Amino acid sequence: MTSDTDRRVRGGIGESVRRPDALPKAIGNFAYASDLVADEMLWGATLRSPYARARLVRLDTTPALSIAGVQAVLTQEDVPGLSTFGQVHQDQPVFCDGESRYWGEPVAVVAADDPETARRAVEAIVVEWEVLEPATDPELAAAAGDVFREMEIRRGDSDAAGTVIVEGFYETATQDQAPLGPEAGLAIPDGQGGLDLYVTSQWVHVDHRQIVACLGMDDDAVRCHPAGIGGAFGAREDISLHIHIALLALSTGRPVKMVYNRSESFAGHVKRHPARMWYRHEADADGRLIKVTARLLLDGGAYAHTSTAVLANAAFFTVGPYKCDNVFAEAAVVRTNNPPAGAMRGFGAVQTCFAYESQMDRLAEAIGVTPLEVRRRNALVAGDPLNTSGQIIEGSLPTLEVIDALESIPLPAEEAGDDPRRLPGGTGLTTPRAAVRRGIGYALSLKNLAFSEAFDDYADARVVLTPAGVEVHTAAIEVGQGLITICQQIARTVLGIDHVAVVWDDTSQIGSAGSTSASRQTQMTGGAVHAAAVGLRQEILATHDGDDLSGDGVYRSGDLLATLADVCAAGPVEHSVRFRHPPTEEPDEFGQGAVHAGFAVAAHRAVVDVDLELGLVRVLQVDTAQDVGKALNPQAVVGQLEGGILQGVGLAVMEELVIDDGVIRNPTFTDYLLPTFLDAPNVETRIIEDPDHWGPFGAKGVGEPPTISSTPAVVAAIREATGRSLTSVPVRPDDIIGL
Repeated sequence: MTSDTDRRVRGGIGESVRRPDALPKAIGNFAYASDLVADEMLWGATLRSPYARARLVRLDTTPALSIAGVQAVLTQEDVPGLSTFGQVHQDQPVFCDGESRYWGEPVAVVAADDPETARRAVEAIVVEWEVLEPATDPELAAAAGDVFREMEIRRGDSDAAGTVIVEGFYETATQDQAPLGPEAGLAIPDGQGGLDLYVTSQWVHVDHRQIVACLGMDDDAVRCHPAGIGGAFGAREDISLHIHIALLALSTGRPVKMVYNRSESFAGHVKRHPARMWYRHEADADGRLIKVTARLLLDGGAYAHTSTAVLANAAFFTVGPYKCDNVFAEAAVVRTNNPPAGAMRGFGAVQTCFAYESQMDRLAEAIGVTPLEVRRRNALVAGDPLNTSGQIIEGSLPTLEVIDALESIPLPAEEAGDDPRRLPGGTGLTTPRAAVRRGIGYALSLKNLAFSEAFDDYADARVVLTPAGVEVHTAAIEVGQGLITICQQIARTVLGIDHVAVVWDDTSQIGSAGSTSASRQTQMTGGAVHAAAVGLRQEILATHDGDDLSGDGVYRSGDLLATLADVCAAGPVEHSVRFRHPPTEEPDEFGQGAVHAGFAVAAHRAVVDVDLELGLVRVLQVDTAQDVGKALNPQAVVGQLEGGILQGVGLAVMEELVIDDGVIRNPTFTDYLLPTFLDAPNVETRIIEDPDHWGPFGAKGVGEPPTISSTPAVVAAIREATGRSLTSVPVRPDDIIGL
């Protein structure tokens, strides 16, 4: 019998298959959540707090209700069920409960016949506030004990000491996911007391759980449907407008649509946690790590969201992909009146990577070796204990291969001529080439794959054979990463049938696929699809006494026994699977245990040109080598690597939310600077395939590592060009020129 690993089929694994959503998105025909419409649809709008912290003294909705075309105005008093929500801890009120705890907190929502009327109604609501002093300093919050979670990592001998010591204090700014598509959704009442909800999401089942609790309704009365998303990166993991439009639809008995404007989007989703980190690395004379000591402080903002899990990732990856027998770290994430923080690509590992890679560069300088050499000497590989939790790393971790592959990529040639487009100042003609200094920097990262700490992480999938071909049913969210294509490729390869369609089921039709986060969906939903397809294939072959299945039907010894129509004569044949990764453990009080299901390592090299007089930077090239297990779709892998790198470049040199007394001062794409195509560096990639122990065909998730170590690589390159220590990101012009 042919195994699924050696089956060759058009559009199967290992091919760069065209995505089915590619053409609709390219020509503008793809239906995003903001494009959805329904008959007799109303428009929703939100009144938000203009203060980071204030007491709600008076709220009068009467003037809004008196406007022609306004159908409903709702506040916290109108929430029929649980008055708070949250993915992990239900601590956030649906509407302001008497005190605003962050800038932009929802106070009321309206539904009106058109968007302009809805906006006028929001402006007509009478609100009086007593402004209070916001808590914005995470150090003071930590001292006051206002924490979401504290962790302590203790492994090895606290008396161990090295002869070479480097230490430093590092900071990372508040970064926004900045999805191109803002939050949007459509709620449609079903006329029987329930409703269908079409919203931007990364995990519809966890949204559903929170929504029905706040509506006070049975699970089966609300059906959450995946809707087209214009970018996520963690911004869609938490509830935004979901409950609001559901309440408005139920209150009015009509469909209600809501689309945030850009400033609302900045207020309406969580951010990357800003971090303050102190590190002390102790090594022997050859630069081999003896002990790492660290203190990590993350600002979680006003509500918990996923801060407890983000802190765990930061703590468990305190040291990165390096061997060290003695690690002692204290970590905390605190509550403030700053904007709520939560999931963003890299999920805690980004912040610590900037710190520990800065330390590794200091260590290399202290012992007089190259940045890559000190990393080789300390490289963590499969079979080693993880430096923080002590768990033995199973599967693959080709750290040395990744380093070698990165080093083999040719460096860019020195550019001739004075084309201003290639200079740090661009077409501003600010600096002659002779005044520009070039720098090269390196960084490595380590990231867990899927959920950790004994979380019951699973994904459901159903594979159905019909006379027309195969259907894959899942609730896994496609956020632009190409999951639909991967599911098709896996099913094609296992079943030998070309025609495969992916069906997004709502929460009433199929179980959870988990979140599209944690670099998990290729392994988790991909694993579920693989297992379901294998089960279906075995069931069909056993029923028809065959030894092979293809697009023609069931075969035995090369003879056709039954066509697909014969197989489905009594109806479609299906197989469902709930897939789980290898079990993980809760850490003990000192962070010890088999906490993670798997790991991936990546390396980046950045080449930058710096204008030393004006402090301007041009990132010319960022090369990468990444451990992917098995590249199921090589082109999609490269796309993830390139996109993730640009996000890392953004944090390195320009992306920062300016927050003043808890208020975001730059909530627009004019003032929140993002890399454009003109800022995009050249990228050379090396894909390292070393099959892992539990992903389909040995694959690993690839989405997060590109963002994690690209940031410190860029900063390391700027350091080499300038000679400055550069201990915070983003690097500003005044950091370079020394103001």
